[in-house]
Amino acid sequence: MEKRFTEQSLIGDIVAQFPKASDIFRSYKIDFCCGGQRPLKEAIEERNLDGEAILEQLNALYSQSLEKDDKNWLEAPYSELIDHIIAKHHRYLAEELPQLSPYVTKVLRVHGANHPHLAQVHKLFNELKTELEQHTIKEETYAFPLILRFEKTPTPENRESTKQAVSELVDEHDAAGDIIKTIREITNDFTPPEDACRTYRLVYDRLEALEKDLFEHIHLENNILFPRVLNETDMSR
Repeated sequence: MEKRFTEQSLIGDIVAQFPKASDIFRSYKIDFCCGGQRPLKEAIEERNLDGEAILEQLNALYSQSLEKDDKNWLEAPYSELIDHIIAKHHRYLAEELPQLSPYVTKVLRVHGANHPHLAQVHKLFNELKTELEQHTIKEETYAFPLILRFEKTPTPENRESTKQAVSELVDEHDAAGDIIKTIREITNDFTPPEDACRTYRLVYDRLEALEKDLFEHIHLENNILFPRVLNETDMSR
């Protein structure tokens, strides 16, 4: 495993390079905002923490973030692609949305008076959070099982139900995509102002990472899974 970070790494630099590190620091009550310009070693010793365990978590999570998906999903079975979507993208959303939420709220409370657009960012993020949470549950409990059932039993009834489910999911993808595009627009392409603190910058970095993962997620479904499913429904007539 690559050891990207050491005890000598500055706390703020770690979060700047790898925004998800903020979750680990938050869990250990390590200040990455005002106390960001000091080595991680100082915070570890100050709080009498297990430095080896913290670094192992940091570097393991960082290594996971570098893993690339080179699979040819155009040829993979539906079940394999669906499992991948759930394991990678649904899991990411399940972890990231609730973790990012308090940061978005904190930035609004601290900086909203001077940066009024943050109220809209907060509102849109919470709309997106609700939309995606409900969407992923719908996929896992209804739409994906329906697709797999149609694959095994391509009856006319299963075909029509699957087509309807796919159509609804595409509409929901469009809605979620529009929200994150609006967030990008009002944040000036996730560019924080010059007076932004570390938490402010962290929120923008993680919103941009959320957008990246969301677009990869939607691509796998809209451009690969769903066209294959719809082609199968047409062929089964």
